[in-house]
Amino acid sequence: MSHGRAVQQELREPSRALRREIPAVYEGYRQLHAAAFAPGALDAKVKELIALGIAVSTQCDGCIASHARGAAGAGATSAEVAEALGITIAMDGGPGTVYAARAFSAFEEFAEAAGADRTAPAAASGDRPAPASAG
Repeated sequence: MSHGRAVQQELREPSRALRREIPAVYEGYRQLHAAAFAPGALDAKVKELIALGIAVSTQCDGCIASHARGAAGAGATSAEVAEALGITIAMDGGPGTVYAARAFSAFEEFAEAAGADRTAPAAASGDRPAPASAG
């Protein structure tokens, strides 16, 4: 199973239906997300790597897909993602090994789709793609 686009596709319509029912909640979340991911002392790439690690720790496939895409969009390399996931495994234990592998697969899927060489360190791009409905 793909842990990138397939998860996002699976969640797209249910998320839209829920968003129509509780638009104020989704707007509040959008504002919180924008504030948390705004440029500051940490760049977009670091914030996405942190979010990806938390997504793995909470075992949230939708969050994994969203932040794997965000990390790819922010210019993270495979080595940077792997190292961040290593920290997550150290903190999370055995379940982290399963969800970290899913996250790495999702990152590689999005990085490949972007057509970028993700083997060498890259500069942060500054902006992250729009938040997905989960994550």
